[in-house]
Amino acid sequence: MTQEELVKELNKPEVLYTILGLVAIRIIIWLLFANTIRRTLNLIAVENRLMTPNQSWLVAIPLINIYWNFQVASRLRDSLINEFYDRKIAVEENPTFRKGSLYAWIYLATNIPLPISISGVLVILHFVTLANYWFNISANRRILEEHDKFREKEVIINDEN
Repeated sequence: MTQEELVKELNKPEVLYTILGLVAIRIIIWLLFANTIRRTLNLIAVENRLMTPNQSWLVAIPLINIYWNFQVASRLRDSLINEFYDRKIAVEENPTFRKGSLYAWIYLATNIPLPISISGVLVILHFVTLANYWFNISANRRILEEHDKFREKEVIINDEN
């Protein structure tokens, strides 16, 4: 296939709509992921946060998120460490950091022009590490939510006595 034929094929409406649809789905996934990060940060005391909850939306902006994924991995870890320490909750060392860093590096690699076979593997790894990182953030958010419920019950019991 010549270059002209390839350009003709790529300019067909069904190809363009498919590409636009995939980009839209990817951005929606990033927005949902950013919302999970935001909701987690909202459970962390202001003095323990190393980023504001609204900064989490930067992971949904293409190209900026290449850099910002590394920042989120580091800042979310430190924010969670501070919060867990203040609440005296024993959790794993460096929560979310390993999975977040792995996700950030793989996402960076998917944006480097590589042969299609390597890029295909990286795209699959990208979605696997994103899901793994997302579940890890959600698990830490649930720990904070459960601790909040426990503290509320403790306050109610103390008020009754």
